[in-house]
Amino acid sequence: MRELFRLKENNTTVSTEVVAGITTFFAMAYIIAVNPTVLSSAGMPWGAVFIATIIAAIIGTLVMALVANVPYGVAPGVGLNAFFTFTVVKGLGFSWQETLAMVFLCGIINIIVTATKLRKMIIRAIPPVLQHAIGGGIGVFIAYVGLLNVGIIKFTPDDTAAAGANPGLTVFKAPETILFVIGLFITIILLVCNFKGRWSFLNKSAFIIAIIAVTIIGIPMGVTTMAKSINLGEAFSQLPQTFLAIFKPEGFPALFSDPAKLPIVLVTIFAFSLSDTFDTIGTFVGTGRRSGIFSDSDEQALENGTGFSSKMDKALFADATATSIGALFGTSNTTTYVESASGIAAGGRTGLTSVVIAGCFALSALFAPVISAVPQAATAPVLVIVGCMMMSTFGEIDWSDLSEAIPAFFSAIFMGFSYSISYGVAAGFITYCLTMTCKGKAKEVHPIIWCVGALFILDFALQAMF
Repeated sequence: MRELFRLKENNTTVSTEVVAGITTFFAMAYIIAVNPTVLSSAGMPWGAVFIATIIAAIIGTLVMALVANVPYGVAPGVGLNAFFTFTVVKGLGFSWQETLAMVFLCGIINIIVTATKLRKMIIRAIPPVLQHAIGGGIGVFIAYVGLLNVGIIKFTPDDTAAAGANPGLTVFKAPETILFVIGLFITIILLVCNFKGRWSFLNKSAFIIAIIAVTIIGIPMGVTTMAKSINLGEAFSQLPQTFLAIFKPEGFPALFSDPAKLPIVLVTIFAFSLSDTFDTIGTFVGTGRRSGIFSDSDEQALENGTGFSSKMDKALFADATATSIGALFGTSNTTTYVESASGIAAGGRTGLTSVVIAGCFALSALFAPVISAVPQAATAPVLVIVGCMMMSTFGEIDWSDLSEAIPAFFSAIFMGFSYSISYGVAAGFITYCLTMTCKGKAKEVHPIIWCVGALFILDFALQAMF
């Protein structure tokens, strides 16, 4: 195991990787229950999506582990499943089988793009200021996700407000919010206090200890509950309804049966692919570089190597492959989870972390009632603190230079405000091109940045038209 994952070379240990894997799993385990709930609104059978979610997560994460040897969890993305259900199925009127077919094609396109090194060229073209902004922006995004998950930030309906609601701080009286505060204090204490000797494990395992402790504390508070039990046998019996559904008459044949619909089909596939690509690129750039998982020598291989010659090559391939595999089983786009940052913060550096994550997903099928009992109040404090840790990359930005500060600001803030990593990347790319042009340095902007910025503008325009 040490040789397979090169633990010594990556300055890590088996115990550290195991703790990191468990930490990441608990941070992203909510998708096991959330994804079936979202996709069932599109008419898909809940049990089938539950099993498909777990299978897609296991396969995608194992490919990430064994092919790329990096500590990332892969599973269906929350924003992408919402786009699947509420925009494509309910908004545009496509069936869920047709939409799965589009997701499958999105994965194939991303595999081809990865094989032709276009994705890697994009990463190489991102200027340092945006690299740092994306890393810090993901920190903002993660912390925001944690706060929203437990209702710390509330939105009061207001028809006179521009967004139809006013944001504000919740009243700390609900058991879940109180449990979150307890969990936040526990996490901070475990991380900040300098435990020594035999108690040093409290620092190293702070996240997972906090999650377990808060879950237990939540039992008498009524927050931790096993009320939503899952019948595994029934779930498996529904899987044939979604497995390979894209090849049935309701899938590909129906999708391309009407030539008049072809433009909107292509636009939708493009939107899926663009969001999926930049969610992944943003996660890798924001977490991998700061931690050293993707080193300078590794990225040099992106430019000089052939085939899948670097960890970044292989990680991008793993992510793209998982999307098509997920569509075959019956789930929306899979993506590399930004919550992997929690495991990386706990010391995860190799694919062994990902193997542990995949193993936890496999066990979750057997112990679904127990796993689903872990409340969001237990994982949200970890996400908030990890977000805090990632925001340190803002210190690398020259905020006195507006040509750097403006694109960095828009990239970071839009990730949180728009609830999307890819839209944050879009805002950063577009404003970076604008500020560099205003400074008379348009020629210094990499052509790929110009092209991607234009594609994002085109995407926004097409969304407005359709």
